[in-house]
Amino acid sequence: SGLKYHMSLPVVVGVMLVGLPYSVSLAAQWIYGWPNKPGYKKYTEALKPRIYGLTRAVLEAVKYLQYGRLYFQGKLWYKNDDNRKHYEKGIAFGRRGNKLDLYYPPNVGSFKDVPPPLVLFIYGGAWGSGERSIYCLLARQMAQELNATVICPDYCTYPKGNVLGMVQDIGDCLVWARESGQKFNFDKDNIVLIGHSAGAHLCALITLFLSDEREELFIETSKQRDVTQAIRGVILSGVYDIMDHYEHEQKRAVEYVSTMHKAMNGVENFAYYSPVPPFFLLHGTSDIIVPVESSTKFSELLTSLSIEASLYLLPRVNHIEIIADLMSSDRRYYHPIYSCIKLECRKVWGHC
Repeated sequence: SGLKYHMSLPVVVGVMLVGLPYSVSLAAQWIYGWPNKPGYKKYTEALKPRIYGLTRAVLEAVKYLQYGRLYFQGKLWYKNDDNRKHYEKGIAFGRRGNKLDLYYPPNVGSFKDVPPPLVLFIYGGAWGSGERSIYCLLARQMAQELNATVICPDYCTYPKGNVLGMVQDIGDCLVWARESGQKFNFDKDNIVLIGHSAGAHLCALITLFLSDEREELFIETSKQRDVTQAIRGVILSGVYDIMDHYEHEQKRAVEYVSTMHKAMNGVENFAYYSPVPPFFLLHGTSDIIVPVESSTKFSELLTSLSIEASLYLLPRVNHIEIIADLMSSDRRYYHPIYSCIKLECRKVWGHC
């Protein structure tokens, strides 16, 4: 029995220190795609020390299961036809026939003479996932708290589209908003963009592309100018410098399973898709998915360029809480986060 004990102990240690991380590494890369580069040997690469970083990242993601209750609450709310009085569901827009949901502010009938401003919320999902229905509770609460109409659109995520297609979709949504203000009774000339994670990056890009009148948007120049003038502010919590974030992914050993570099069509395009327009920045100090330095460096860059920027660092808030806690007023950080958003909206709208 003593011999068996001494033999089983190394086996257990080997399984825990090598077998488990190796299995996690293989499973993660199998699900999210193997690296597309010459000479990559997937089974031997997975044995390198970096597998421990990837295993840690996967295990860290498990804690986000605590937001499952909010997810299912949102799904039930979205499917309940009694809630349709609060929003318009599944409105088609744009060249790809994407859908958006439009949420009304409280007492929508009182805005006959002065229509409410518009918030366009762009969700994240690492450029490879996400859908508008998940954020129904957030959009509903945002409409109430900001006393504004809120639009939450879908866009083509990877692999259906690359980052340029995503930016085009958001551009199409903004054009739709400009053309639909009278029909849905919101102020088409008073728009604020709010984005989280990859959605923050896309908001930054569309603002930059519109201000530069980029041809690759395939939107008429006159329409681009109209949309640019209508955007009063941008409130973000996410990624801005793509190469900087790629280096952060490498430290966590998740760059191969991340869809970011794939959606950007390769590392060579990172500089092109790293925008520097003026924004209001929010970031949680406990964010390990997108480090707080992403926003602090971006803020410093804007300041060095004499571009006005506001930076709000929210203590103990993580990557999911900064968006999930906007979905319900009983969440811990609901009021602190909305206080920051309201303050910036008052600057551009004069009320909130």
